[in-house]
Amino acid sequence: MNIRTLCLAILNFGQATGYEIKKMSSETHYAYFVDASYGSIYPALNKLEAEGFLTSHEEREPGKPARKVYSITEAGRTELTTHMVEPPKQDTFKSEFLLIAMCAELLDRETLVNAIDHRIKQLENDLEFINKSCRETEHEGTKWIADYGHDCQKNSLDYLIKNRKKLESLAKVSSQALTPAE
Repeated sequence: MNIRTLCLAILNFGQATGYEIKKMSSETHYAYFVDASYGSIYPALNKLEAEGFLTSHEEREPGKPARKVYSITEAGRTELTTHMVEPPKQDTFKSEFLLIAMCAELLDRETLVNAIDHRIKQLENDLEFINKSCRETEHEGTKWIADYGHDCQKNSLDYLIKNRKKLESLAKVSSQALTPAE
């Protein structure tokens, strides 16, 4: 999936500005699909509009610059559907925490414990976000992905809590502990 498809998907649920699309793609349930920057969103919106997949209009408010608001066209919905029937690419998962875990034997116990605690807090925050933001919708597809995301994060959290002692045991013994007692 690419930025074009993400923009079409967001606009399928309602009109939005480029700024709103960026905000939704980084701060709402859309953040789980594709990394999007302003530098990629605006060119995609311009091209989609030029191809007839979007329309736009300006909204003006006193004392503020005009906002360009985009809407999806029927041709845009057809284009979105075309991309949705393609097999999805392999999910990309990157985790700095997993690199820390892989190199646990290089770290002292306190550093490793702090990394584990930090990761647990991240997972708990993700679960809270999913429960508050994503499950409070009437849209059945969004509810389904919220439940899926919740289970993935909950399983990660449960695994980490259950197996943290095993990971902590990999931390290097401090050089002080290796010095013979005098």
